[in-house]
Amino acid sequence: MTDDRTAPAPEPIRYFGTSWVERGADYWLRRVAVSLGALVTTVAGVLVLRFAVGGVQMSKAGGFVNWLLLAAIAVCSCLAALRSWKVLTEGRDSLDGWMAEDKSLGAVWLIGCVGAVAAYFVRSLVEAPGEGVKRAAWEREAARHEKRKASRAGRPDKRKKR
Repeated sequence: MTDDRTAPAPEPIRYFGTSWVERGADYWLRRVAVSLGALVTTVAGVLVLRFAVGGVQMSKAGGFVNWLLLAAIAVCSCLAALRSWKVLTEGRDSLDGWMAEDKSLGAVWLIGCVGAVAAYFVRSLVEAPGEGVKRAAWEREAARHEKRKASRAGRPDKRKKR
């Protein structure tokens, strides 16, 4: 009988725990709930941004300001969606360059939150967001553990102590 206590444990994912490992019934229920939650949040974010743009339009600042605001929201949403997609598919460690900037680009991520949540929604249709990254890391660790375990010769408990 093998000792599973030394085997690497899978890391939990937010909202899913470790249910992503075996993909049981509660995993699928959580997947649906997360997808719906992300969709509702995306719609709510779009409505908030629509009210903000409507407020600027009511101020009669001019057509150029209105188009500039819409362009800024669109660019920020696209950048945030790209960053979120990369984090969800490749992991946070894969961020480099401008995507890794949290403090200096905080306003961009805040304005583009609708794009980030939309990317989260789309990714949740495929798998639990971040599941691919966690599964690959867990499988690498499990393979490494099995390799180490297989390379041990004989019965360690019967070895002579020095």
